[in-house]
Parts: sequence; structure tokens; C-alpha cells
Amino acid sequence: MGDLPPIPSAIYDFILWTFSILVDLFFREVHPRGSWKIPRRGPVIFVAAPHANQFVDSLILMRTLRLEAHRRVAFLIAESSMRRKFIGFWARALGAIPVARAMDSARPATGKIYLPDAVNDPCLVKGVSTRFLSDKTQVGGLLILPSAGGAAASAEILEICNEEEIRLKKGFQGPEAMKMLTGRDDVDNDGNFIDGKTGVVPGFEGVTFKMAPKVDQTRVYNAVFDRLNAGGSVGIFPEGGSHDRTELLPLKAGVAIMALGALSANPDCGLKIVPCGMNYFHAHKFRSRAVIEFGPPVDVDPKLVEMYKKGERREAVRQLLENVYQSLVAVTVTSPDFDTLMLIQAARRLYNPTHKKLPLPMVVELNRRLVKGYTHYKNDPRIAGLMISVREYNKQLRLLNLRDHQVEYAKFSILKVVFTLLYRLGKLAILAIGTLPGLILFAPVFVATKIISTKKSRQALAASSVKIQGKDVMATWKLLVALAFAPILYTFYTVLITWWTYRNRVWGIVPTWVPLWAVVISGYIIFPAMTFAALRIGEIGMDIFKSLRPLTLSLNPSSANTLSKLREKRAQLSKDVTEVINTLGPEMFPDFESSRIVADPFRDGSSQMSPIPRRGSDAEGEDPSTEVSPIDGQPGRMSSNLPRNESFGNLSSIGLFSTRPPSRSRSRSSSSGGMFGSGGFQLKSFAAIDSKAGFDEVSKKIRGAMAERGKERTRRRSQEQIEYDDSEESDESETETKKDI
Repeated sequence: MGDLPPIPSAIYDFILWTFSILVDLFFREVHPRGSWKIPRRGPVIFVAAPHANQFVDSLILMRTLRLEAHRRVAFLIAESSMRRKFIGFWARALGAIPVARAMDSARPATGKIYLPDAVNDPCLVKGVSTRFLSDKTQVGGLLILPSAGGAAASAEILEICNEEEIRLKKGFQGPEAMKMLTGRDDVDNDGNFIDGKTGVVPGFEGVTFKMAPKVDQTRVYNAVFDRLNAGGSVGIFPEGGSHDRTELLPLKAGVAIMALGALSANPDCGLKIVPCGMNYFHAHKFRSRAVIEFGPPVDVDPKLVEMYKKGERREAVRQLLENVYQSLVAVTVTSPDFDTLMLIQAARRLYNPTHKKLPLPMVVELNRRLVKGYTHYKNDPRIAGLMISVREYNKQLRLLNLRDHQVEYAKFSILKVVFTLLYRLGKLAILAIGTLPGLILFAPVFVATKIISTKKSRQALAASSVKIQGKDVMATWKLLVALAFAPILYTFYTVLITWWTYRNRVWGIVPTWVPLWAVVISGYIIFPAMTFAALRIGEIGMDIFKSLRPLTLSLNPSSANTLSKLREKRAQLSKDVTEVINTLGPEMFPDFESSRIVADPFRDGSSQMSPIPRRGSDAEGEDPSTEVSPIDGQPGRMSSNLPRNESFGNLSSIGLFSTRPPSRSRSRSSSSGGMFGSGGFQLKSFAAIDSKAGFDEVSKKIRGAMAERGKERTRRRSQEQIEYDDSEESDESETETKKDI
């Protein structure tokens, strides 16, 4: 494995292009953010988390890296997945590196185990009817407990004493593991015993367990080192496996060992670690959205490399792993549980009461900041009371089967509601006509993907110790099933229509001069086109269908009053959420006002600022963003009173959200010297370089300009720090005209 061939460029690009078609069909939008931070050359380790979509994660990331940074990456993949014929074939073609995982080889063991003295000697494990020697238990292998709360505790074996006694390298951690191994309930949240007594509950016989063998990863590391030494890039999901949790799992040490090992062998290779945040919106659902965010490259401290060389590997790996974890936290949205995540998303919607459609990167950034603020202030009485109100509001939405944005229909007049309802019903009927043919033809694939993905989800959940519902494998199996079944189905339809043409020219509809081979080619073009049209038209129709319920509720006298009260409650909640965020935000984020994501609609004068004309906009004085019209449900242009730096259309001018620095043009050929189609200005020569002296003169001027620019930047930073210190000492509020972002 250490002599893996380089990734074949043509095959890699062709396979990636093929799978990208499926990605575009499954996902409504995949938005890269921060891709300008990716090194264009040199060895790179891409670490991605959370691993919420099994094989789809690596596919999306490979595609994004190829399009945005022109890099090909070899991902680490579980050896058990490589053994599957279909997946293994494509993975090998893409240069994937197989990794053996101990958990994949775990097997039920004989007997039961318990901790005889969990307080004084937590590493000593005794068994009942166990056969540690006879079962060929390996030193360095794992003891694995049954899953509890979606996670299974494990510990590494240090010594095998006899058939019924083992000593661990480090004791089991967590309250659930202590309860299982002692039968006691007096355990706190840190896994410590409250009364300090030793021993187990009388009559306790132990708990069943599994054993996993020791895995030698030397060949894997050698393959990674070869790839990095050649200047290539490697991708890894450091959580170890896919899951459907809302928080990051503990990172495995592999990524740190790879980085430190590569730098120990070649300190001047310039290795970088780039964090990649995989942020999904309903990852397992068809036509969902995703934001792939890249953080600043992590440089490995040379001191850690020296520690690794001197034998202090555990500490060096621990420190580097902590740095990688913090870099991943900065590009992901994590929460302690699903309920908290739903709460944060509700607060985010309430903090945007202007009903502007926020771009996905803005939504991710809002969620991240709100999670960070909620974690810091969750015990504050203002936050606690507000969250209770938000939960109650969410509960009412679920009872009425409404979405948050649909509450606004309560302000429509009866005449407007009736007109809108009839208009959308007519539009839905027309769209249904265009959807039905493709829907009927592709129905077998829809049914197959649903049945098989659900079955695989249950199997994955039963075999996993970290999954909650097993939703992380559903998108993968939906794509795989569609990839296998769709060509078969299209071939069947093409053969059928060809036979029909041969038999009676489709009741005489097809002219006799049309050859059968033209019918075959047409079939392979028409049937996929009908399916694609049905998907796109059906997507619009489904959005319209979902908007019918609030309209019908508005016509019902019994529910119209409830909807009206809910709208009033939402308005008050929005005001309360905005007030709390604006109060606590500056305490949490010193640059809160200067980097505001959403304009404050309740601040006097905030909506009176007129937009500033900017080059490159569709029309001066207008915001080119779009929103869904409450009348026809379609995107349309809208005028905006937001200032230039708070518009949602041209995000490239906002450094916080752009995928490239504001100073870099999206197109490298934008300055075409004033020619037709260029959006820049006419270039003029700034020096005549006709000799070495002329070149030296130009170089001298450039160096001087760069030095002057550095001095100016230092001066500005000093001035900003002085102003910030003064503002901290003063009780005066910031001026309302301060520039927002």
C-alpha cells in the first residue's frame, strides 16, 4: 500500500464529472465558502467534519476542491467499504487509501465483565465465564461495551492476566460505562461515584461485551507519507466514521500522526492542514442544501515536530489534535443536542424579521454565532425565559403544521387570500401536467431508493455505536440506488419504445422513414430529459403545495383567529430576540456592530439609509437579491433600503462571506483593458522596462510601495486598538452611523 500510484488525472476528472451530475440532481445548492484559503500547491491534509453523509461527503468535497482550487485529493476510506464491489471499484479509481478500523472487526465475546474496584483500580477488569486466553484476545485490542445513549464506550487492553482477568491501558470513561460495569446508580455526570464506596452491587453478574483486534496502520501511514512527499493532498474525516449527531465526535489521532510523521521525515515540505466544515440543511433529504466552508490553513508548530521526534508522541499528538479540533469548530455549526439546534435555528429566523432571503453562508454564520452566544449565556435569566417562549412558539407551529415564514399570511385580507389560493391552485394544476409523465416513468426508482435507503439506515444504526437514527447513510444509498437503477430503467423504456416502433410505428405516429437506431438514440435522450424536467417542475410545484395550508387556515374562521394571534406573538418574539442579541452581542463579540450580519430593523433610522450605487450591480440603487413573493411563490426583484454593505445580492464585496478576498476579482481576466465586455478600466503602463536598470527601478518602487503599505496597516491597527480601548472605558453607546457588515 505504501507504493500507491499517483491519481490518474483523466480518470479522476471523468468519474468526478459523472458523479457531479447526481450531486446536482440530489442537492438544490452546494455553496463553497472561503475557498481562497486553500493552498494551490504543496502537500495538504484536508480534515472534514462533521461526517454526516457517508460517501456523499467525500464526493462533494472532491468536487468543490477540483472546481475551486484545481486540486485532486485522495481520501481515506474504510477497508470494509473497499471490499464492496461497486464502491471499491470507484474508490480505487479515485485513488482512495483503504484504512482498517478496529470497530469493523468487533465480535461478541464469551461471558460478561465487571469492575471489582472501580474507585481504586478502574483499569482492572474481571470476567464471568470469559475466555480471554482461549479466544485469542490481543494486547492492544479493544473491549467494547453495549451502546447507551447512541454511544458505546471502549478501552484498550494493556495486559491479559488469565482467562478471567484483564488490565486496561486506561479505564472506561463516562457515567453510563460505570453503571454498566458496576450495576450502581450513584454515579455523577463525570463518571465518579458519589458515596465513594468500592465494589459492585450485590448479585451483579456483569455486562456483555465485544472484542476488537489490534490494527496495524503502518501501511496506511506509509501510503499517506508517499502522497504528501510527492506534493499531493490527502483527505480524512477525523471523527472516524459517519454519524447523524449535532455535535462533533472526538477526533481520532490519525490526522495528527500523519502530519507529524510527514514533517518529521521532511521538515521543509511545507505541509498544511486545511479544516473543511460540512454544513448541511437536512442532509439526507432530496433537494437539500449544503455549505462547504474552508478555514485558514493550520501550520504545525515545529516544537511539536521536535517533541514527536524525541519520543514525546502522545503529548505532541494531543496538542496538534486540539488545534485541529478548534479549527473545525470555527467552520461548523455544532450544538449539544437536536433540540438546542432547532431552538437556535428558530432564534435565527426571528432575528431576521425583514423576510429577506439570506444566502446560505449568511445563514451558517448566523447559526454559528447564535450557538456560541447561547452556550455562553444559556444560564442568563433573559436567555432562559426567551428560550421558553421560542419553544412554545415552535410547538404551536408544529400543531398547526406551519412553517415560520407562513405565519405572515395572517395579515392578508380575505379577498387577497382567495385570489392567491385560486391562483396557486391553477398554477399547481398546470405544473402537475408537466410533472406527471416523468414522475410516473421514474416512480420505480423513487420507490426503490426509499425502501433500500431506509433498510440500509436501520442496518447501519444496529451496527453503530454513535448513530442516533442512521440518517447519515440515507443520501448515499439514495444516490447509489439511483445510479444503478436509472440506466436499467431507461434501457427498458428505450427497448420498449423501439419494439413498439418496429411493430406498428407506435400506432402509425412515427414516420416510416425514421430508422430504429434513431429511435434508440432519441429514447436515451428523451427519457432522462423527461425525468429531469419532472424533478425541476415538481420542485416548484411542491413549494407551492406547501404554501396552500396557511391560505386555507386563513379562510377558516376558527383557525384564522389562531393564526392572527400567532403572528402577533411572532412579532413580539422577534422584537425580544433582537433586543437580547443586540444587548449581549457586543459583550460576546467586540466587533458586533462593525460586522453585523443582519440589519437591525428596530433601530431608528436604520431603514432610512439609501443604497450606494456600486459598479457591477444590475442597476444602480437596487439590490439584486431575490425573495419569494407571497403572491406567486416565485423569486423576483425587489427594491431595498439597506445600505450597500448589508445587501444580500453581491456577497463578493463582503469579506466575511466571500470565497475570495475583496481585493481579488472573481475573474482573473476582468481587467481586459477597456475592451468590449470588460468591467474594468483601461490599463496604462506604469514603467518602461527596456533594460535591467529599468526592471530594477520598477522592483524598487514595488518594494517601497509594499513597505509603505505595511507601515500604514500597522498604524491603522494601532489607531483601531486605541479607539477600541477608549470605547471600553466609556459608557457612551456607539453611533448609529457606524458602518455595518
